[in-house]
Amino acid sequence: MLVKIKIESTLTVLTGLHIGDNTGFSAIGAMDNPVVRDSYSGDPLIPGSSLKGKMRTLLSRAALPEGKFILPECKDDPEAIGRLFGTPEDKKGRPVTAHLQFSDAFLINREEMIRLGGTTETKSENVITRSTSIANPRTMERVVRGAKFKVLWFYTLEDPKTLDEDMQLLADGCRLLSLDYLGGSGTRGYGRIGFGDFELTLVHGKLPEGRTIEELKEYFKDVSTYAVQNL
Repeated sequence: MLVKIKIESTLTVLTGLHIGDNTGFSAIGAMDNPVVRDSYSGDPLIPGSSLKGKMRTLLSRAALPEGKFILPECKDDPEAIGRLFGTPEDKKGRPVTAHLQFSDAFLINREEMIRLGGTTETKSENVITRSTSIANPRTMERVVRGAKFKVLWFYTLEDPKTLDEDMQLLADGCRLLSLDYLGGSGTRGYGRIGFGDFELTLVHGKLPEGRTIEELKEYFKDVSTYAVQNL
């Protein structure tokens, strides 16, 4: 039987967030580095691909043996990561469909942010050439601190034996991302985020006998404290 679990969370921007819109064109006088936006509403958004890619990278890095620093190809990731995130081919050359589907994350507190001054800000920076001390100014658009986005995953359960490992892995990915950064310029203070308000809903099928949604929520109970405690 096909079992689907919807997992929802609120992602809060804690420091200015820049995920760029790679249009390849910037009109004279326009923003050098605009953020990606929802073409329907015009609001900034967080692409599901950005969340998925960064979370998988962090989990893969955390799984490296001691003394190893180079990330493997996706097909060489640990089996649990390949199962949850998918891969074009595994070690036997077979494609693996991800058990976890990511969605784009849309802004949910637009009215509040507009009252406070807007959803984005412009940050001016200078890149200094060391040999000449010549400054190369640039502007960056950032989603402002306090913006909130709804994050949505759909998890497909195929083997009851992997349920706990998969939930633990997703929760660990959220914790690691809270301790790192999302988007660009993270080493300069951009992109700190936090997860909270987790909700899990069984939307299709039945959980394995004796299992409940409430016990699965326990995997995410402390995720929201990570970003705040370590900011």
